Parts: sequence; structure tokens; C-alpha cells
Amino acid sequence: MFIDLVCGGIKVNTFGAMIAFLLAIIFILRNVPVGYGMMCGAFIGALLGGASIDEAVRFMIDGAKEMIPSILRMLAAGVLAGVFMQSGAAVVLAEKLVQACGEKYALFTLCCTAMMLTACGVFVDVAIMTIAPVALAIAHRLELSRFAILLALIGGGKAGNIISPNPNTIAAAEAFHVPLSSLMIAGIAPAVVALFVTYHLAKRWSRDVVHSVQVETVKKETLSWQKAIVAPLVAISLLLLRPLFSIAIDPLIALPAGALVGVVVMNKTNELNMFLRVGMEKMSDVVLMLIGTGTLAGVIANSSLHETFMDTFQSLGLSPYVIAPLAGALLSGMTASTTAGAAVASHVFGKALMEAGVSPLAGAAMVHAGATVLDHLPHGSFFHATAASVHMSPKERLQLLPSETLIGLTIAATSTIVFTLLL
Repeated sequence: MFIDLVCGGIKVNTFGAMIAFLLAIIFILRNVPVGYGMMCGAFIGALLGGASIDEAVRFMIDGAKEMIPSILRMLAAGVLAGVFMQSGAAVVLAEKLVQACGEKYALFTLCCTAMMLTACGVFVDVAIMTIAPVALAIAHRLELSRFAILLALIGGGKAGNIISPNPNTIAAAEAFHVPLSSLMIAGIAPAVVALFVTYHLAKRWSRDVVHSVQVETVKKETLSWQKAIVAPLVAISLLLLRPLFSIAIDPLIALPAGALVGVVVMNKTNELNMFLRVGMEKMSDVVLMLIGTGTLAGVIANSSLHETFMDTFQSLGLSPYVIAPLAGALLSGMTASTTAGAAVASHVFGKALMEAGVSPLAGAAMVHAGATVLDHLPHGSFFHATAASVHMSPKERLQLLPSETLIGLTIAATSTIVFTLLL
């Protein structure tokens, strides 16, 4: 997302970028509103990093501009969420899903659902937002914690993201000049391993009574599950047209379209305005968070942080099979974006990795896998969007970071082991 900003010139030193990141985290932990915390951290870090006031403001504005697509898609997701939750459809489908899969496998079902949606080309945050209402209803029914269901969705989404035709996979494939299909296949083994690791980690949170789900339960509806599934089914079907038939329909269109069709099928058109108000309320905090997120990411992207890490890698004489996933991890951590991390790391380290004897496919796969390790950090939109999907505060959401990082490390380690054994 922020590659263009990086290429535009370095104006902030490494110290300033690190200060910006750390201050943002401190402000969040001190209960400063997240949007303002991000903006303050970005501005102070930019100034301490050597940028002038005008440059700091420009970096922040440019970064916020890059968030507009995400903001619009989140507002679109709010339409679907409002319809799906307030109409009673989520409760009906949750009951049907639990009945079909059994309570014992409900958590694993959520992992697999998130993986399959993301693997089909749905953006990971959109996939989680789409499934979250069903997951909340299931959690309420089975007395599972929000931590358990969100970790199941995130881990499943990460697993699906490395075998998907999403922008992060495309960026890595193009940088290393390998077929997209080959890179997707190379991610299958890490994805499967990550899926089971996710399930076992999520189970550890499943009976956390302190963080149990208190759903804003709508009145018991007499909807059939066939009608209840229409809204998400239409939305998902429209999103799947891209990987299946090369017909690109943006989530900005697909999600509200699915919601509107669902409202008509459920014969609830007279309640549409109420559904829209609820959806807007759910997304309003996320929008403000995303604006602050963009300002911080814009400053980090215009820093020399990535050059510092490059020099460090070379001076330590690390094996290319360590550098590849580590580069993806560090750069995804700086931008809190799988796509930006994979793309920048691939272009920065790709040539050196291949000159060191790493095959293009191995390099692309390991860098790409590494980009899942730290893409969930708090200065990125994914962190806040996923928190909002299950009504979780930023401070609560921070508690999942170690588990998410472990899932990402599992993906990166499995990919590295696979290609090491193949040599």
C-alpha cells in the first residue's frame, strides 16, 4: 500500500521511525483515543527523525490518503454487518452451522471458513468482517470467548492469505518473476500447519469467562436458514468472481449489494434504514482509527528504517534462508501490511537472495510467508478492523498479538523448512 511513498524519498531517520511507532503504542496503552494516539506518535517521530513540520504533515496526509480505500470498504462492510446482525440472520445461521458441524468442531469450522474465503481471493480483513457476525452468534451460543473466535478467524485468514490470488501474493510473484499459481501452491503446506496451530491456540481461549461474548441479541426470528444465508452468500459470490472468472467487483460494491439482496429476500425492506444506522455506528470508530493509522504508516514508509535493517543483515552474514522470511517479517511489521511487507521485502532483497543461490520460487515463498508474522501490529488497519468486528477494545486486542505472531512464525518456519529440505 505504501510502496509509492517509500520510493518517493527518505526524509525520516531510523530513530524517528522507531520513536513514532513506540509512542503510538504507548498512547494506545494509556487509553488515548487511537486515532489521536497514532497522529501524535507519527508527528513527534517525524520531527525527531529529522523532518520539518511541513514534511511531517505531508507524510501524514499522504499516508492517510492511502487509507481511503480501506475506509470505504469498511463502511461498505458495515452495511452487510448491520443487515446480517440486526435482522436475526446471524443467529439463524449460527444455529444451523453448530447443528451441522457439531459444537465440538465449531471453532475449527470458523478457522476453515476464514481460510477458504481468503484463499478464494477475498481480502483477509473483509473475510473476517464477513464471518464475524456468525462467529459472535456461535460464541454466544456455546459460551466461547471473543478472543477464541477472533484468533480462529485471524489464523484462518493468515493461512488462506498465503495461498490466495490476493495483492500480497501477486506482489511477491512479480518481484521474483515466478508464476502466481506456483507461489500459491508453495503456500499450501504452511497454510495447513498454521490452520491446526491456530485451532489449538484458539481452544486455549475458548472458556475464558472474563472475555465471554455478550451479543446485542436481536429478537428471535422465524427466518429460514436459506433466507438468512442470502446476504453473505451474494456478497461472497460477487467477491469470488475475481479469482474464478477474472471479473473484478470491489468489496465496496459487493458487500452492500449482498446486504440489499438479503433485505429483499428476508422481506425486511422497511427496516433497512435501521440496519444502515447500526452498521454505520459499528464502523465509525474504525474509520477514525484508520485515519490515524494512515498518518503513522506514512511516516514509517518515508523513513530509512528498511535501509538500516538491510545493512544489519549484511554485516551479520546471515544465511539467505534466514534473511528471506526475516525481511518479510520486519517490513510487514513496519507497515503493518502483508502486501506492503511482501512487496517491499521482495524488491529490496529479491536480487540479493537469488544471487546467493536461493531459487526465485523459494525466495518468493519465504519472503511472502515472513510477511504474515507482524502484519497485525497496532499501527495497521487490520488490527483495528478485526478488533471492531468482535467489539473488542484496542487494549484487549493487544493480548492476541503473541498468538498471532506465533501463527505467523509457524507459517514462515514451515515455508523455510520445506524449501530447505527440497535443496
